[in-house]
Amino acid sequence: MILVDADGVLLDWAAHFDEWMVRHGHALQDPAAYLIHERFDVSHAQGRGCIKQFNESAAIAYLDALRDAQWYVRKLHEKHGYTFHLITSLGRDRYAMQAREANIRRLFGRTAFSRFVFLDTGADKHEALVEYKDSGCWWLEDKIENAEVGLDFGLRSVLMAHGYNENYQNPRIPVVPDWKSFYQLVIDHKEPAPFQ
Repeated sequence: MILVDADGVLLDWAAHFDEWMVRHGHALQDPAAYLIHERFDVSHAQGRGCIKQFNESAAIAYLDALRDAQWYVRKLHEKHGYTFHLITSLGRDRYAMQAREANIRRLFGRTAFSRFVFLDTGADKHEALVEYKDSGCWWLEDKIENAEVGLDFGLRSVLMAHGYNENYQNPRIPVVPDWKSFYQLVIDHKEPAPFQ
């Protein structure tokens, strides 16, 4: 089993969100910034509101796969038998959750994902990850803090590289530029014991 985040890992959320923000009259300030109030000309509170509004919009059903995610998720599942658990800070809107699940299944196949965990917008992932404590599962994330939490819980944390995390240095948390690199990490290592 492989645990994965959605936005910035499976899906190219930032490209769609940036386009949506510009259409709504906001100027892109720093495309490499992680925090929305640094990325755009909005306050911290406005940024959080914009994220929530975007995540609950119809756009969430049409996000593209990030980089080469589509090919390698399918390959890990179909060729090597891995299944995925999605852990995402999307929001609590049930229609947004359904739209996200439909988008994931459309892009990656009907059977690759066996579980979807939806957290509130911007929520940290401590409570969701503690369930997998000491399982040795792979945990692919783009947010440094969430990768570190996974490591603390005994997961095999890996960061998907972006401008805001590509210079992160921790010998226990590799940073990969794409899914091909993550795929290679996974198949080069022995699979951990099955999660109970």
